[in-house]
Amino acid sequence: MLVLIMAFWFTISFITNILGPLIPDIIHNFNLNDLAMAGFIPTSFFLAYAIMSIPAGLLIDRFGEKPVLFGGFLMPFIGTILFACMHTYPMLLASSFIIGLGMAMLQTVLNPLQRTVGGEENYAFVAELAQFMFGIASFLSPLVYTYLIRELDPATYTAGKGFFIDLLADVTPREMPWVSLYWVFALILLVMLIAVSLSRFPKIELKEDEKSGSKDSYLALFKQKYVWLFFLGIFCYVSTEQGTSIFMSTFLEQYHGVNPQTDGAQAVSYFWGLMTAGCLVGMLLLKLIDSKRLLQISGVLTIVLLLSALFGSKGIALIAFPAVGFSISMMYSIVFSLALNSASQHHGSFAGILCSAIVGGAGGPMIVSTIADATSLRTGMLFILVFVGYITFIGFWARPLINNKTVKLKKLFKKA
Repeated sequence: MLVLIMAFWFTISFITNILGPLIPDIIHNFNLNDLAMAGFIPTSFFLAYAIMSIPAGLLIDRFGEKPVLFGGFLMPFIGTILFACMHTYPMLLASSFIIGLGMAMLQTVLNPLQRTVGGEENYAFVAELAQFMFGIASFLSPLVYTYLIRELDPATYTAGKGFFIDLLADVTPREMPWVSLYWVFALILLVMLIAVSLSRFPKIELKEDEKSGSKDSYLALFKQKYVWLFFLGIFCYVSTEQGTSIFMSTFLEQYHGVNPQTDGAQAVSYFWGLMTAGCLVGMLLLKLIDSKRLLQISGVLTIVLLLSALFGSKGIALIAFPAVGFSISMMYSIVFSLALNSASQHHGSFAGILCSAIVGGAGGPMIVSTIADATSLRTGMLFILVFVGYITFIGFWARPLINNKTVKLKKLFKKA
């Protein structure tokens, strides 16, 4: 059952974090005149995500885990098939929205499900394993994209390369080889649908911090200044993550002539790979350094890396952009934990409010692309520094009721 849950996380990430490499193709194939039009793609996805998060919890209460899991995979399956068959810009927007609805349902049910399956005593380990699988899939999907683009390139493709490639060539427009990725998504999602249908899942008993509270608990939280400040912190983090990963390949193409289908996609792959590595390093650092200080260090490092990527040479940009993935890897968990540790009650409701701030994935790219269209992409991406600056500022003003426990390095290795 745990292996199946890890496969679920892999699938979610494999599909979710591929937008960055696709943006240059989307702009070219649909003749988009401005970046804001391309920015609507992640906006439609994350807007659906924000809309569906709370209803998904209600669906679990009413129908149980399995129907929600099945529906969560069915929605993106429908979305990918629609665009794979009707490859137009409006259909791509609709597809992204439908996929976002399904992904919100999946993430809502998977977190408590993995705690139930793995046992509370193993929850931290299972959660980290899920995060690792999430990162590995994000690393691999741009590489699969590059492979498919190379194999289906109309200038070099010849029949007989293999059954799967030939099949994709038959159902993919020659001038849009990247659409083949949606058929791959559909195949993976079909396997997941079959797996959910054949599996039996244990009944989830939600913990207090996983339950949505009453209307009164939300009203009480909305009156607290720190709730809005931390909401903005999560919003800024998701804006930073998506704003960087989505426009990185386009920036490298525009300013340095980097091929978005090869080196550009590889840079996005390394971004997610280094983020995964950063999560593992962060587990050690949080044992040694106060989380607020670590947030300050991460923020300053991210600002330096972003400035280097935006104003440095091609070689520097190809290193600095992926390195941003490493520097921001600990920010989400630190901001989230500082927020919950700043509240004395209503943790479940507060967690729900914070999770809805994932709408930053819609707002951030839209802000960046709108500024870019009015000025330049470099100026638009400079606005990401505002997001990072606010996250760094949290490290100075946050006053949690409980701080993360730290130990001396010598003591940590003695324990090991």
